[in-house]
Amino acid sequence: MTDLSAWIPPDLPPRTVIRGRYATLEPLSRAHAPGLFEAFAEDRDGAMWSWLPAGPHRDLASYLAWLDTARLGWDPLHYAIRMQDGRLGGTLSLMRIDPRAGSAEAGWLTFAPRLQRTREATEAVYRLMEWSFDAGYRRFEWKCDAANMPSRSAAQRFGLSYEGIFRQATIVKGRNRDTAWFAAIDSEWPALKTAFETWLDPANFDDRGQQRQRLADLTAPILVARDPGLG
Repeated sequence: MTDLSAWIPPDLPPRTVIRGRYATLEPLSRAHAPGLFEAFAEDRDGAMWSWLPAGPHRDLASYLAWLDTARLGWDPLHYAIRMQDGRLGGTLSLMRIDPRAGSAEAGWLTFAPRLQRTREATEAVYRLMEWSFDAGYRRFEWKCDAANMPSRSAAQRFGLSYEGIFRQATIVKGRNRDTAWFAAIDSEWPALKTAFETWLDPANFDDRGQQRQRLADLTAPILVARDPGLG
């Protein structure tokens, strides 16, 4: 059993900008609303909102009403994601923040089509994970609807190990939700950091922007358990 008698709980996250190579995480503010709403409007059929408790928002006013509540909270602590070209591409949050246990969760990932499958999208999650472990958190979690296979695949790609499914965990938009759990812990962080930095290095991309090494291949050796639902 690990002795944690001398362990000091980390601080709550400050509402500050987190800068990366490609993406910047900015604490959510009213000023982000028009740019985010424009980005989300690229999702014509509303598919990106299927697994989220809120949205889609019919107009800017309704989105702003949601944002005005979300931006003031500390848990979840929401960030707008600014892409390398200066446009806003989506949001994500740090949530279920528990300094006493040293755990925090990535949540509310709302990525517009322009952000999906980009270096910025991957780096946004990485920088949130980096902040958490560098601040002294011991555990970084990812939870999603068990039916959301793209989210489960993303969690595993990011090097978060599968921990099981909580059946009938909650109800979202009138539907039952079984929740799939994934996590990384602090002892795995140095290897995960190396994997992310290797993948994000400009040398990992050719002249057409195609990756030379897959992040999933770099993080696979770090996983302590793989998701059986992904084959």
